[in-house]
Amino acid sequence: METDSFNLLNILPILSVTIVSLVVLTVESLVKKNEASSFWISVWGLVFSGVITMVTIPWRGVAMSGMITVGGYGSFFAMLFIIAALFTIILSRDYLQKTYKRIGEFYLLILFATIGMMLMAAAADLVVLFLGLELMSICLYVLAGFLRLQSKSNEAALKYFLLGAFATGFLLYGIALVYGASGTTDISFIVANAGTLMSQKIFIAGLGLILIGFAFKVAAVPFHMWVPDVYEGSPTIVSGFMSTGAKAAAFSAFLLMFAHQVFGDGNFMVALSVLAAASMIIGNLVALSQTNIKRMLAYSSIAHAGYMLTGLAAANSLGKMGIIFYLTAYTFMNLGAFGIISILESREGKNLQFEDYAGLGTKKPVLAALMAIFMFSLSGIPPFAGFLGKYYVFAAAVNADLTWLAILGVVTSAIGVYYYLRIVVMMYFKEGTLDSPESVSGLSLALLSIAALLLFELGIFPSTLLAMIERVM
Repeated sequence: METDSFNLLNILPILSVTIVSLVVLTVESLVKKNEASSFWISVWGLVFSGVITMVTIPWRGVAMSGMITVGGYGSFFAMLFIIAALFTIILSRDYLQKTYKRIGEFYLLILFATIGMMLMAAAADLVVLFLGLELMSICLYVLAGFLRLQSKSNEAALKYFLLGAFATGFLLYGIALVYGASGTTDISFIVANAGTLMSQKIFIAGLGLILIGFAFKVAAVPFHMWVPDVYEGSPTIVSGFMSTGAKAAAFSAFLLMFAHQVFGDGNFMVALSVLAAASMIIGNLVALSQTNIKRMLAYSSIAHAGYMLTGLAAANSLGKMGIIFYLTAYTFMNLGAFGIISILESREGKNLQFEDYAGLGTKKPVLAALMAIFMFSLSGIPPFAGFLGKYYVFAAAVNADLTWLAILGVVTSAIGVYYYLRIVVMMYFKEGTLDSPESVSGLSLALLSIAALLLFELGIFPSTLLAMIERVM
């Protein structure tokens, strides 16, 4: 019989981030001029939580009456979410100080969103998955409109909230139908008996609605229309957090439900393949015409969702492994790119056009070099991790007889190289008048450098991460 102490021990990663959040909340409520305190409590709290999470990765089992999984898959993703939150909080400090004065609550919202993400990845039950999704989403709605004196930020929050609430309705109705067909919300039972349950139309309809809800969260075409405006209007560092942590959380849920051989045949493979193909085509083609870097990265995010959905459509172990590897690499390269954009962005929200980056290689050579690395990795150029991420998901598609989808992925990736390298060309081969920042925080620069080095290390020695992924699958 499970005891309270047993349950608390087994959910240590989630519990530790929750305690940090409550401490920050208390400090925000009781202490004046507390921004520095909230910042350092959040940073060291996440570092401590990360250490605890690493310890729990070898654990296996369930807690809370079988509602939450322990260790393994959930802890691996929890580590990824903690890293994304840590990067976001550290990189946000300088950015928010030049755009907004009251920033302590920003850290709190990031922490609570992280708890929601961790619940999604550790969910053994659809109810827990839904609670995690809603906790994450509500925090992100507020974060999107955090710069409330800017009309674009308000517009981003409103669009994200309205469309997000609509997508949530699909997801919740889908969960209700699946429960009606199976008599349970236990994910492992539903997956184990999916072959039998498929004979019920209500079950297929429920899975279809859940698929739509997840597709919205990963920004797959045709459920992507909110992305460009929300990424452009949100605080830049929040856009980076949405495109990495939130996307990884949605894919962790996607993998829990659909990365199984039972869904690798018939209608669900076709549906996932169509979503992947449409996302790769629309994301890359529309990104070509963008002049705003944040909108370009928004459409790029749609395209990358398509690449990862290719691995999901394959419904094999290589596809699942490839998606997790891809998400890890994508977290570092996209947070790095948005981090540099946030450093260069002016107080008035300028320096966001491609032309604004002209001459950066001369004025800020370190930032330009880091940005070039992130762009090379996003475009899938070796020896960076982005190349291997694409290789694994495309190889999984070939193994699943979806060669046409892999070929489409390679072709659309080649298109993507153009708009990524446009930034590199601007930085090194054009002269401009960018008003670059006089100084960059040493902590932020160190973090961006670590991200770039990790992309290089994972591109050269992927076995380190692959071995860990294989153990948690």
